[in-house]
Amino acid sequence: MRIETIKREARGIALALLLVAATTLMADALVFFAGIRRGSVIYLLAVLVAGWRFGLWPAIVAAFAGVLGSGVLFYSPNTQRSELLDLALFLIVALVASHVANSMKRQTEIAKKREKEMSDLYRFSRSLAAAPSAAEIYRAIEDHLATHAQRKVVLFGAGTADAATGKPAGETAVPPQVRAAITEVQVGQRVEADVTDETGNVWLVRRVSQKTPDFGVIAIDLGRVPADEAAEVHQRVNDMLSDAADTLERLDVAHALNQAKMRSETELLREALIGSVSHELRTPLASILGAATVLSQAPPVRNDERLTSLAGVVRDEAERLNNDIQNLLDATRISREQIKPRMEWIEPTDIVNSALERRRRRLLGHSVSLDVDSNLPFIYVDPVLIEQAFAQVVDNAAKYSPSGSNITVAAKRNGHGLVLSVKDHGLGLTEEESAQVGDRFFRGARHAATASGSGLGLWIAKAFVSANGGKLEAASAGANLGTTIAIKLPIAPHAPTQETDPDD
Repeated sequence: MRIETIKREARGIALALLLVAATTLMADALVFFAGIRRGSVIYLLAVLVAGWRFGLWPAIVAAFAGVLGSGVLFYSPNTQRSELLDLALFLIVALVASHVANSMKRQTEIAKKREKEMSDLYRFSRSLAAAPSAAEIYRAIEDHLATHAQRKVVLFGAGTADAATGKPAGETAVPPQVRAAITEVQVGQRVEADVTDETGNVWLVRRVSQKTPDFGVIAIDLGRVPADEAAEVHQRVNDMLSDAADTLERLDVAHALNQAKMRSETELLREALIGSVSHELRTPLASILGAATVLSQAPPVRNDERLTSLAGVVRDEAERLNNDIQNLLDATRISREQIKPRMEWIEPTDIVNSALERRRRRLLGHSVSLDVDSNLPFIYVDPVLIEQAFAQVVDNAAKYSPSGSNITVAAKRNGHGLVLSVKDHGLGLTEEESAQVGDRFFRGARHAATASGSGLGLWIAKAFVSANGGKLEAASAGANLGTTIAIKLPIAPHAPTQETDPDD
């Protein structure tokens, strides 16, 4: 670094001397053509430029060179004492000007640096505030440290599990030697480590903060650092990490990390509990549904109107509870991103008929109209997921429509896509409600007052349709003017078509 500094100063001095030489040529031209005999002040321009552009020492050299040039051009060999005093005053003014110019340059650079640091800090605090999980917080810290270090930075979480996977919060792979050192630092076997990877690059591994282990362990790729510069590079990196740790503590990032981890663990526990309880409930529910169906068909019950009604209530409520449990299981699958469609070719009419059959009892009090195009092409989707989604749309139409009203179920080809839609004449949607249809747990106040529900149905349907490359859309003319829910699915370019029976 010292050699580089000397080279930079020497280059600045050389440029300052060239600047003085150019100023001398300009001054000589003024003397020759304009007859100016007192123009030594022109050399102050060279001094100011040298101080601003090249630093203090080049400016001082420019000041002395300017005095010499001024003496040659503007003063004769028999110079009087008053003229020598002018030269001395010029030298003093030049030295002061060089110092002022250099100070102004330093202050400007410091101001720009502070402005950049404040901008980076503001951007960092915003990314922390917007981070929804511990992984996102670690990624924000990693980006912040990489910006300050100007080198490749990899940040691992505080737990030892990260090292076992070999990937940090930012999913960036590191060499095996570095990974082993990170594990040792995480478990407290070492305070910090210098590791050389197979390419010859040196990695510095240490905690971001020695006081707060929650900030994790950082690995910085220092590159090929010469032995005589290693200590200086280490000191600069440690100073940067010290400043970064102070910033993290000032922003209370440790608290944010703990909160994010608690939210993540709570979410996992909640989903595990829902999954476990749901599976435990499915078995007795299946028995209840089977028993209720058998009882309702038994002659003694069928002949007794009161018992028939009670058996029907048991069966209907068991089916409703079974649907709610299925929704919870589906919601857990979606939250864990475990939806993996099993694609196959299927006729759209099969999906429509199966969904209507599943919701046959729900539709008993309504008039159902079918509007299905003939010769619809096959679609390449997961039939189970699409059927569940369409059945949920049908269920919503029946739930929020008055008894006896008409529900239109349609399957139409629309350009290069297929549209499965359900139109009702029920509560409809306001503009605000339309914007939130399909959101998790969303239920409008009017809908909640009419029928019970969890607000998961259309969210699950939307997720299943999206997993198959489609879209779920809602349209309504307004409150109490009915709703149309459409499932739009793509049609493959070479999809097979149904064979139409001539008698149809």
